[in-house]
Amino acid sequence: MRVCLLSYRGNMYCGGQGVYVYYLSKYLARLGHEVELIQGPPYTWETPWCEERRLPNYNLFATKKFFYKNVPKNELFRLFSPGHFYEYVLTRLGFFPEMLTFSMRAYAELVRLWRQKPFDMIHDNQTLGFGILLIQKTFPAPVLTTIHHPLSEDQKADFQQLRAFEHRLRRAAYYPLLMHRLVVPRLEKVVTVSRTAARSVAQAYGIPLSEVGVVYNGVDTELFRPDPQLPKRKNQLIFVGNTEDRKKGIGYLLEAMLYLPKEVRLKVVDGGAPRQIVMGELLKRYSLGERVSTTGKIPTGELVRAYQESEIFVSPSLYEGFGFPAAEAMACGLPAVVTDGGALPEVAGKDGESALLVPKQDARALARAINLLLQNRELGLRLAEKGRQRVLSLFSWEAAARNMVSLYEEMIAAKKGGRKYHFG
Repeated sequence: MRVCLLSYRGNMYCGGQGVYVYYLSKYLARLGHEVELIQGPPYTWETPWCEERRLPNYNLFATKKFFYKNVPKNELFRLFSPGHFYEYVLTRLGFFPEMLTFSMRAYAELVRLWRQKPFDMIHDNQTLGFGILLIQKTFPAPVLTTIHHPLSEDQKADFQQLRAFEHRLRRAAYYPLLMHRLVVPRLEKVVTVSRTAARSVAQAYGIPLSEVGVVYNGVDTELFRPDPQLPKRKNQLIFVGNTEDRKKGIGYLLEAMLYLPKEVRLKVVDGGAPRQIVMGELLKRYSLGERVSTTGKIPTGELVRAYQESEIFVSPSLYEGFGFPAAEAMACGLPAVVTDGGALPEVAGKDGESALLVPKQDARALARAINLLLQNRELGLRLAEKGRQRVLSLFSWEAAARNMVSLYEEMIAAKKGGRKYHFG
């Protein structure tokens, strides 16, 4: 089968969508399928198992200077083409047109590629732009869209933590929610990564829950695994995530540190934006000093080691469509403390069985659960063992790829037969 994957951001440091497209393409290729990846920057790591098509963008939202200093000199003239200039100006004004502009560029690239060799299946990784509707109308191949979670969850988390009217107004303008409300109900078929995310997608976009499929993500358990030879850093907690993303809840974890013994340390592996505005403000507010250490983006091998040498993993998220860091930490044999935000209970399991679960937005509850594990090492060892077994049994990339291929085949057969495909 010849499959075209679309992803407006390809790199793993961009979050779950980057991890998803990297591993899904890898395991589809392992199953013998021909995969071509059309992606926007930041681009994925080397993917020798598939062909890559790297599209540009002019998303300069996070840069300070306004004009040509942000654009490579050899691309200055290209900037003034309508699509590029539209994206450049809107990002400078604080909007987020990246999903729209990527979808239009992907459509143009697909037109070019289709002349060379058609695809059997087109799979979009949460672009949700008007260009995806054009792709559906133009090409005979079925189009499947993965939605990891609705962006309305991001906006909700921002509004819960931002107080100033000006800041709320900026975030309201930033997210392309209107485009998504127009596009998603018109998509040919939607799949998501957890039952929780499926319910959120159905509610956010007004589509029947029965029309939203679920294929769980996987974890690379050959890479993310315990290392009994590596000494633990006593009393070290670890958080992995983008601290600029307010739904990750880093503020609640930093507040929880105030209620923990002073010998407890927190390692923050922050793969988010280079300008750590939110984290900087929070560190000043809570005055935790040397108790908190932060890293920027680190290679996967270093991330695995960071998990392995820590004692407890903590996810204070307000919402997760899946929660890769929780699954990775559990695969590494770490006892996990997670909130009930989004799909975290679905990934981590029931409270006290394979992880400890606490209510979201409750710093004291986080502190109590962490303290319990610090004081009861036997409980931590039991949760660590049960947690790894849970990941091994439920979250395999090979199983995810096989389930996706089954879905592709059913959609292709339905389209050839002139029928609309329905889940179940």
